[in-house]
Amino acid sequence: MGDATWTEIWNIFFRWFHVVFGILWIGLLYFFNFVNAIFAKTLDAESKKKVVPELMPRALFFFRWGAMLTFLFGLALLYVNYLMPGHQADFNSARGHWIMLGAGFGFIMWFNVWFVIWPGQRKIINGIKTGNPAPAEIVSRAANASKLNVYLSVPMVFGMLAAGSHFIHDEWYWFVGVIVIGAFAASGAYKRAAKVSTEV
Repeated sequence: MGDATWTEIWNIFFRWFHVVFGILWIGLLYFFNFVNAIFAKTLDAESKKKVVPELMPRALFFFRWGAMLTFLFGLALLYVNYLMPGHQADFNSARGHWIMLGAGFGFIMWFNVWFVIWPGQRKIINGIKTGNPAPAEIVSRAANASKLNVYLSVPMVFGMLAAGSHFIHDEWYWFVGVIVIGAFAASGAYKRAAKVSTEV
């Protein structure tokens, strides 16, 4: 292994899979919000009975486990880079502040997936299968949690990248600015999604 240390080896492997599963998770989050949500509105009841039970369980399997594995590898990275002996001081650096923004938002997003979106979607899918729709508040709660995750995802990614590239600026207005810009980016994507033409 040359002069590589075990810490370096674990670090790169944890980071590799954290990013791979993060791409899977966030990619599906954007698919659900910017593509599938618009498409689902065009389906009548009979079409939904055919499409939703075939599509959503498969997509939600990769969505929720992508979230779980991203979260677990993220915890491993947090330990290797910030909690191992000799690294605790990094928590009080700009790098540590940015990673905590990213990790904090990531935790909220993971919680939403496993304890709000997935339980709600199970009821929604079963309701479509049986012809007894899930209560409106369950549909609304799952949709709002998914939308919140979209808005959190943009500044979350910035926090991860800022920590990884040792971005040295951590004044309060940087954090506010990143969150505001992220909100505008997410809002713009929602508006654009509603206007995308199906003409090719």
